[in-house]
Amino acid sequence: MIDRSIPDVTLKTRVRDDSVGGPNPFRWQDFNVREAFAGRKVAIFSLPGAFTPTCSNEQCPAYERLYPSFRAAGVDEVYCVSVNDAFVMFQWAKSLGIQNVKMLPDGSGSFTRRMGMLIDKDHLGFGMRSWRYAMIVEDNRISHWFEEPGINDVGSDADPYGETAPEKLLAALGVAAPAAA
Repeated sequence: MIDRSIPDVTLKTRVRDDSVGGPNPFRWQDFNVREAFAGRKVAIFSLPGAFTPTCSNEQCPAYERLYPSFRAAGVDEVYCVSVNDAFVMFQWAKSLGIQNVKMLPDGSGSFTRRMGMLIDKDHLGFGMRSWRYAMIVEDNRISHWFEEPGINDVGSDADPYGETAPEKLLAALGVAAPAAA
């Protein structure tokens, strides 16, 4: 995956717009990943789903906690991609108190599919989801790649987490992550 271009995909996001009014003041906004990441250095991690145990208790909070370390390492932004819709991603981030990590809904799995990381988790009632992976992208090219083992274990209940931890990405960038509080 190293030196590969990221897919040219547009994701459907929701952004706050107070002119909309009402209890849900958000409007749809297309997010073209190549346009957004052009000329930038970003950390992207992908996970199986919002509100799932490992994603909610470990992975997403760890990236949020280490966000300042990514910024100090020269990373412009940190993004979380999941095969969930914009409404779910918003509520999940809200429930976790996420303020820095940007949530990217890949509702149809188009980005994940083109990354080669879309897997069938229907045996668990999830349908098609993302395998857990992370990467550093510099000007739309993958400079560092991290993937959990076992992607080919079809029908497995396995949900490994470790290789895609934020500490691994920071180490690849030459930065030691501060100890958890």
